[in-house]
Amino acid sequence: MDLNIEQLKKKIIYRSNYRGTKEMDKLLSAFTKRYINELDKEDLKELEKLLDIDDSNLYNFFNGLDTDFKFDDSKINLMFKNFNYSG
Repeated sequence: MDLNIEQLKKKIIYRSNYRGTKEMDKLLSAFTKRYINELDKEDLKELEKLLDIDDSNLYNFFNGLDTDFKFDDSKINLMFKNFNYSG
Protein backbone atom coordinates (compact mmCIF):
# COMPACT_ATOMS: atom_id res chain seq x y z
CA MET A 1 0.00 0.00 0.00
CA ASP A 2 1.33 3.42 -0.97
CA LEU A 3 1.73 5.95 1.83
CA ASN A 4 -0.06 9.24 1.43
CA ILE A 5 2.05 12.38 1.58
CA GLU A 6 1.18 13.25 5.20
CA GLN A 7 2.05 9.74 6.41
CA LEU A 8 5.32 9.94 4.50
CA LYS A 9 6.14 13.31 6.09
CA LYS A 10 5.46 11.93 9.58
CA LYS A 11 7.69 8.93 8.90
CA ILE A 12 10.50 11.17 7.62
CA ILE A 13 10.21 13.56 10.57
CA TYR A 14 10.41 10.68 13.02
CA ARG A 15 13.39 9.07 11.25
CA SER A 16 15.26 12.37 11.04
CA ASN A 17 14.87 12.92 14.79
CA TYR A 18 15.93 9.45 15.94
CA ARG A 19 19.09 8.54 14.03
CA GLY A 20 21.37 7.12 16.68
CA THR A 21 23.92 9.90 17.02
CA LYS A 22 23.01 13.20 18.60
CA GLU A 23 24.86 15.18 15.93
CA MET A 24 22.93 13.60 13.06
CA ASP A 25 19.65 13.84 15.01
CA LYS A 26 20.15 17.60 15.22
CA LEU A 27 21.41 18.09 11.67
CA LEU A 28 18.79 15.97 9.93
CA SER A 29 16.01 17.24 12.16
CA ALA A 30 16.90 20.85 11.29
CA PHE A 31 17.17 20.01 7.58
CA THR A 32 13.85 18.18 7.56
CA LYS A 33 12.07 20.87 9.54
CA ARG A 34 13.34 23.53 7.13
CA TYR A 35 12.28 21.79 3.89
CA ILE A 36 9.58 19.18 4.62
CA ASN A 37 6.65 21.38 3.58
CA GLU A 38 8.34 22.53 0.37
CA LEU A 39 8.92 19.04 -1.02
CA ASP A 40 6.67 17.11 -3.37
CA LYS A 41 6.09 13.37 -3.06
CA GLU A 42 9.07 12.43 -5.28
CA ASP A 43 11.37 14.69 -3.27
CA LEU A 44 10.07 13.14 -0.06
CA LYS A 45 10.87 9.69 -1.40
CA GLU A 46 14.41 10.91 -2.19
CA LEU A 47 14.70 12.28 1.34
CA GLU A 48 13.56 8.93 2.69
CA LYS A 49 16.38 7.28 0.68
CA LEU A 50 18.85 9.77 2.16
CA LEU A 51 17.70 8.76 5.63
CA ASP A 52 18.54 5.12 4.81
CA ILE A 53 22.24 6.03 4.63
CA ASP A 54 24.27 5.50 7.78
CA ASP A 55 25.22 8.45 9.99
CA SER A 56 28.94 8.23 9.32
CA ASN A 57 28.57 8.54 5.55
CA LEU A 58 25.94 11.28 5.87
CA TYR A 59 28.15 13.25 8.24
CA ASN A 60 31.15 12.89 5.91
CA PHE A 61 29.10 13.83 2.85
CA PHE A 62 27.71 16.91 4.58
CA ASN A 63 31.21 17.99 5.61
CA GLY A 64 32.86 17.27 2.25
CA LEU A 65 34.84 14.29 3.49
CA ASP A 66 35.37 10.90 1.82
CA THR A 67 32.47 8.47 2.07
CA ASP A 68 32.03 4.73 1.62
CA PHE A 69 28.78 5.48 -0.21
CA LYS A 70 28.29 6.90 -3.73
CA PHE A 71 25.98 9.91 -3.46
CA ASP A 72 24.26 10.93 -6.68
CA ASP A 73 23.52 14.51 -7.65
CA SER A 74 19.84 14.38 -6.74
CA LYS A 75 18.00 17.52 -5.70
CA ILE A 76 17.70 16.33 -2.08
CA ASN A 77 21.36 15.32 -1.80
CA LEU A 78 22.45 18.70 -3.12
CA MET A 79 20.05 20.51 -0.77
CA PHE A 80 21.43 18.52 2.17
CA LYS A 81 25.05 19.08 1.13
CA ASN A 82 24.46 22.84 0.86
CA PHE A 83 22.26 23.15 3.96
CA ASN A 84 23.42 25.94 6.23
CA TYR A 85 23.24 24.34 9.68
CA SER A 86 23.89 26.63 12.60
CA GLY A 87 23.05 24.22 15.42
